[in-house]
Amino acid sequence: MTTYDSYVGGAQVPSSRYVYSVTTSAVLADVFEALTLKRRLEQGAVDPGEAADFVVGRCAMADEDTIAAATEAAAAAAPGWAATPLAVRLSLAEGIRKRLEERHAEFVDVLIAEGTPRALAEWQVAGLLETFGETTIGWCAGQMEHQTRLGSRLLRLRRVPDGVVAINPPQNAPAASALFGITALLAGNAVIVRAPRSAPLGVMYAMRELVAPALDELGAPPGTLNVLCARPSPMIRNWLESPRVDTIFYTGSVETGLKLEQDAARHGTKVILELAGNDCVVVWRDADLDLATEALTECFFGSGQICMVPNQVLVHPAVADDLFDRLRVAAALIRPGPPEEPGVLLSPVLRSEKFFTFIRDALAKGAEVVHGARRLETDGSPSDTGLFLEPTVLRVDGIERGREIDAVRHETFFPLLPVIVCEAGSDESIVDSMLAHVIANPYGLRNSLWAADASVIEQFVNRVTNCGLLKVNDSHIGFLSFLPTHGGPGRTGGAFGEANYPMLRTSRLQGISVAEGIRPRAAVFDAYTRFLTGRQANAVHGG
Repeated sequence: MTTYDSYVGGAQVPSSRYVYSVTTSAVLADVFEALTLKRRLEQGAVDPGEAADFVVGRCAMADEDTIAAATEAAAAAAPGWAATPLAVRLSLAEGIRKRLEERHAEFVDVLIAEGTPRALAEWQVAGLLETFGETTIGWCAGQMEHQTRLGSRLLRLRRVPDGVVAINPPQNAPAASALFGITALLAGNAVIVRAPRSAPLGVMYAMRELVAPALDELGAPPGTLNVLCARPSPMIRNWLESPRVDTIFYTGSVETGLKLEQDAARHGTKVILELAGNDCVVVWRDADLDLATEALTECFFGSGQICMVPNQVLVHPAVADDLFDRLRVAAALIRPGPPEEPGVLLSPVLRSEKFFTFIRDALAKGAEVVHGARRLETDGSPSDTGLFLEPTVLRVDGIERGREIDAVRHETFFPLLPVIVCEAGSDESIVDSMLAHVIANPYGLRNSLWAADASVIEQFVNRVTNCGLLKVNDSHIGFLSFLPTHGGPGRTGGAFGEANYPMLRTSRLQGISVAEGIRPRAAVFDAYTRFLTGRQANAVHGG
């Protein structure tokens, strides 16, 4: 069994308490037995050796002293790492990518053990390879420093690190999110990463096996990376109250994130938020419906517990019935099962009461169930006690009605796709109503469009600016080099939300001028004289 202690200041810090990671397959086989075993292990009532088939690893729980020590270690390391040449820091990305390439299969197995279906674990790893690839890192690097010579001056514009960046990944996809956030290291920051108690093993694996060795290879100061598993409240409180933490990178719920933004402002701490998404997909009358259907079923991947999946659809009334026919068939093919099985795309949902609350609300307001709205067993059979939720498609007639339905107004985080059939009218009026709905969305993660008409595409590209990423005739969730994967305004990223590259968001601009033989008074007063001389010369030349 793998054991990860807290990692603080380059050293392992053991604990008297550990969180045990029980395989999702064991939970699916017998949820009561598996969760009881996990609880007894964490209480010290069972010898871990007796549960080898159920347990894949354990992570130390950090106490408040260890949390404080991590902050101190990061603060001590930050100046030395920031002074490391940018080219050296950028090479960290290559070191992480190399290790990810070498150990990708092992990393996928860790993600599967914590409940990520194999296909989605492989998708996450492929996305991380793009994140640390030459195209994405190269573009960010180009934003980090620029210089030009102006007469006797060398002018530099560079981005300097914030200092200490504290990273709080979400409970869903925590390992991939932590690796995304760790690109703050490339900007010259020291980091602290909190591994969530619900799924700490993947985060610990990623930080200890992929990132820490790459930092050691570059001779980074001890404390440049610190990672520990702890309850969120005491750890975030430490970050807020500590004058040594410069930036908090928080991923989580809208309510908690927006409150943190307010608290951080009072403490003078910068905060970067990755919150919810309520992404909209628009299907125009000339869309390729087969391909659009493929993209829409991404809503069901991971049982909808991925922030960047489609959450609602607007469809032109001329093709609505055809789209529903395709969605009904496609949704039935998205199946549950143990996460290690190829082709499985649904994850178990232990707390599903709110899913049915969304369904009841939608039906009460005039929606219809096209497919789904049941619990499923692991084999796909309907059941009142199943741990999976059937992919569900709702039909909603009219945008006005859609705006009243909670599953349209809010992120649902379930395999639930409301499809709004727009009111009949001219194409001009329909595109205007679609755009008005998309632009009014208070969330700002992603939106996408399926259309062939170049004028419709141009209108969406020009007018839909309230999201971090806009896709046209493409997978909604597919990763692409160069383009951002996360971030956006509104309820997605808070008051200062935007497309997110942590390397850039955890640094700030600084200008530098290095002069030779410049008289200070001339620098102050001669500029206006040169301006007048230039105007006179132009006037003479023009005459």
